[in-house]
Amino acid sequence: MAEAIASAITLTLALYAALGFAFAIPFAARGASRLDPAAREGTIGFRILIVPGAAAFWPLLLRRWLRGDVAQPEERNAHRKAAR
Repeated sequence: MAEAIASAITLTLALYAALGFAFAIPFAARGASRLDPAAREGTIGFRILIVPGAAAFWPLLLRRWLRGDVAQPEERNAHRKAAR
């Protein structure tokens, strides 16, 4: 039983990672510059550096890319709420 659960978790993580890296390559090439104006000036080195992060956060970045969000999301925390 525990072996089956471990196999399912491993398979799920492998699938997530595979989908993430499949997403990260085109995102680093084209998507990052659409979401962040500062990334338009990014070099090849910059694009290589963002691949692991894009692979890890691919569901969030995919949603922003598909919606065409160009504005940076505002951080919401207790300090910002108290300042308003």
